[in-house]
Amino acid sequence: MIVCLCHRVSDRDIERAVGSGTHCFEVLQDETRLASSCGCCLDCAREVFDAALAAPCARRIPIAAVATAEP
Repeated sequence: MIVCLCHRVSDRDIERAVGSGTHCFEVLQDETRLASSCGCCLDCAREVFDAALAAPCARRIPIAAVATAEP
């Protein structure tokens, strides 16, 4: 579903950004311009973002953490 009509940002775009490592809503806004024009989508966008963060697949171990871990 399209969350932000002004910038054509969908729920899948938000989920993809979270899956790629975006864990701060303000960073998501900078990357997608989400909720930066009229602001009508802010509440819905925040709900989709929070749900994507809470999803089990969003909890990935950063590559740097794996590379520096001792055996």
